[in-house]
Amino acid sequence: MIDKVHAANMQSILSQIRAFESQAKSVSGTENSPIDGGIRSLTPAGKTGFGEMVKGAVNSVSDLQQNAEALATAFEQGKDVPLTDVMLAMQKSSMAFEATLQIRNKVMRAYEDIKNMPV
Repeated sequence: MIDKVHAANMQSILSQIRAFESQAKSVSGTENSPIDGGIRSLTPAGKTGFGEMVKGAVNSVSDLQQNAEALATAFEQGKDVPLTDVMLAMQKSSMAFEATLQIRNKVMRAYEDIKNMPV
């Protein structure tokens, strides 16, 4: 049974998802606006290459990892950094790295499939 607090949290999450969805749909080919913290910005479709998009994504993952490392170091040195912030940053970093790794694996698998197609 879902109590009122959980239902309110679920509604909040659903409204955030809908907001991200509408923001993603509203991004046209001429805007440069970030969708979330993991993506730096969307650029016009015809003006950037695949390599630049990959480089931007890898840089975003690198930034998340460096931020997590800096927070962990600050926490270890006894600075006023909440443990929850450190753990969240580490989880974001880990998830971003895992997602990047899975995307790389799928791209490599697709490349291999295309390379092995008979002509």
